[in-house]
Amino acid sequence: MPNWFNVGKIVNTHGIHGEVRVISKTDFPEQRYAVGSKLTLFMNGKEVKELVVTSHRTHKNFDLLTFENYTNVNDVVEMKEGILKVDEAQLSSLPEDEFYFHEIIGCDVYSSDGTQIGTVKEILTPGANDVWVVQTQNKKDVYIPYIPQVVKTVHIEKKEIIIEPMEGLLE
Repeated sequence: MPNWFNVGKIVNTHGIHGEVRVISKTDFPEQRYAVGSKLTLFMNGKEVKELVVTSHRTHKNFDLLTFENYTNVNDVVEMKEGILKVDEAQLSSLPEDEFYFHEIIGCDVYSSDGTQIGTVKEILTPGANDVWVVQTQNKKDVYIPYIPQVVKTVHIEKKEIIIEPMEGLLE
């Protein structure tokens, strides 16, 4: 059974020609929503549907999509609240030192002297760089900025991250 990853949520219809309004959850909208791309729609309690994108444009803070064989608002109104996902096979490879969130969450974090700090439980994206929320053994959260001065090595296969803590970072 494949692992599924959210790329967006359909929040409403848009116009009368089968367009849907999507709140995007992907860093790659130009790839995920390209004409011909396949997305899978998950709805609570309903059969999943494979959809093929026929158009994509942005409007305000939304991505507007149309799908093959869905050309009328009445065809897509039932898609509201649906989650658009891709399976793991559809994920593209990333450049060196870039990672998918699911690869980082769950990794154990160690200082360069070998001391275990905790486990990454969440990733925040406040602006200039991501911040990894690490839960320590005493259940306290520490915030690790994903910058080269701090994060020295990431071993996805071992689920292990080595950092060089800046003064005051772990206090």
